[in-house]
Amino acid sequence: MARMNANDVKQKLKSLASPEVAKSAMRFFKTGPGQYGEGDTFIGIKVPTLRTVSREFRSLPQEEIRSLLSSPIHEERHVALMILVLQVAKCDEAHRRAAFDFYLENTKFINNWDLVDCSAPQVVGGYLLDKSRKRLFQLAKSKSLWERRFAIVSTHHFIRHDDFGDTLAISEKLLSDEEDLIHKASGWMLREVGQKAQAVLEAFLDQHAATMPRTMLRYAIEKFPPEQRRGYLGK
Repeated sequence: MARMNANDVKQKLKSLASPEVAKSAMRFFKTGPGQYGEGDTFIGIKVPTLRTVSREFRSLPQEEIRSLLSSPIHEERHVALMILVLQVAKCDEAHRRAAFDFYLENTKFINNWDLVDCSAPQVVGGYLLDKSRKRLFQLAKSKSLWERRFAIVSTHHFIRHDDFGDTLAISEKLLSDEEDLIHKASGWMLREVGQKAQAVLEAFLDQHAATMPRTMLRYAIEKFPPEQRRGYLGK
């Protein structure tokens, strides 16, 4: 049986492409001049279909994943990351470390919020669960919007293990960030903390609600009762 390669994946994706879906995606992911996804190329494949393709090619070698990840086509990058996530779900420490290193060596290709969100918690957060989180704090200071988003979204894996400290600390460092996509990501992670431990989130909000970006606050309190939401929004 021939070894699968990146071209096999590309041909599969090409056969599933839809021009209409591509047009919608280009609007949704803000690919116009001056927008965060400026210049990105879509061929039009929805996420559930990409997920099915990733399972078909889950044994793709890392060098072939690299070829997909460096593609100008968004869906090829997306499926590359989905494959990487599948591979780290069941692997030994050496392979998990290799995936982590590979991921951080190729951050320039992980350049939209869906790409970050589908992969950073598992590949970055999963590896760092029992290790120093210093790298995340370095990423939180990056000039790259996407690397800053890695920093906060990666902590989703920690939250699932009732570990909230770094989510709170990184969110605090990102309070003055100018990017709405960072406000949304931080607010999302804070909301996830609140789902596990509302008192922890409330303590953070009591300290920061008056000065935090409104988008971040709205995302963080989304699951609160209406009266409590109004209370925080009025601070």
